[in-house]
Amino acid sequence: MFKRIPVSHSLIIGVVAISIALFSCQREPKSSIIADHSMPSDVDDDSYKSTPLSEEFKDYWYSGEAEISSYRLEQARYGEIRQGKAVLIYVTEDFLPDKQVKAEQLHDNRVSVLKLNATKNFNTGIYPYATMQSTFYPVSNRSHALKVTSSMQEWCGHVYAQLNTREQIEVTLHSYFENEADQEYALEKSIMENELWTKLRIDPKSLPTGELDVIPSFEFSRFQHVPIKPFKALATLDTTRYTLQYPELNRTLAIDFNPHFPYDIISWEETFKSGFGVNQNILTSRATRLKSIKSAYWKKNRIDDEVLRDTLHLN
Repeated sequence: MFKRIPVSHSLIIGVVAISIALFSCQREPKSSIIADHSMPSDVDDDSYKSTPLSEEFKDYWYSGEAEISSYRLEQARYGEIRQGKAVLIYVTEDFLPDKQVKAEQLHDNRVSVLKLNATKNFNTGIYPYATMQSTFYPVSNRSHALKVTSSMQEWCGHVYAQLNTREQIEVTLHSYFENEADQEYALEKSIMENELWTKLRIDPKSLPTGELDVIPSFEFSRFQHVPIKPFKALATLDTTRYTLQYPELNRTLAIDFNPHFPYDIISWEETFKSGFGVNQNILTSRATRLKSIKSAYWKKNRIDDEVLRDTLHLN
């Protein structure tokens, strides 16, 4: 038999329940959830305010889809050329410059970034290599990348590096190699090679040229065990090619792109010393585009969706 609750107690319980409900709604109202990759953000910080985005830009980059491009890869490693595949995944998303993560709520300080996830897969003899670099670059095209991360996996072990741009550039490195191990240090702000791949997609004419101080790509730094820091570089821009030459590193990177919007990347090549001792050679890695598609790939995770890998020539 249920015990009757006095009216005054019922009223108090009701008020408490309503208060909890209101508080919960204020903490996470449904309208605060960001729709994935669908709209740019407005922020007060001048460094993240972009020049007016064209309708062409908005239609392409804020359509709720990513651009996925696959490439036939010829990768120099240990003094020989390896066959493999590379993929560039470009997508816009809202980013929190303070927490340095993707924004999932409608925060006032969120920044619209063009993110690039660049992957490579190839074999060295019996064992495979997998690399991935992620770059988060504001579409304002007026500041440095807010974050760059890189991971490399192979049977000997794996390496992870991260760069965060705040008052300075903060670098964190974790490696299984004794001479690298775990490191944390800061650098003065500088151009990053990783960010140039996203800057190109926003406006190739904005790419820096001349004699520059540039932090080489994280992938190259890890392959060659070169410190993550700026090196002198000579940058040149032609109608369809952007080139970086690093005299001290004996390395050249050339990116070929479509001179018309959306400035897609057709191919690239990278020349450097590969291998050690008598096996060291100056070789050129190349990537040639196979296929590009637009897709909300994060929703394409069913077995039936694997046909898209055939479309991208990844199987």
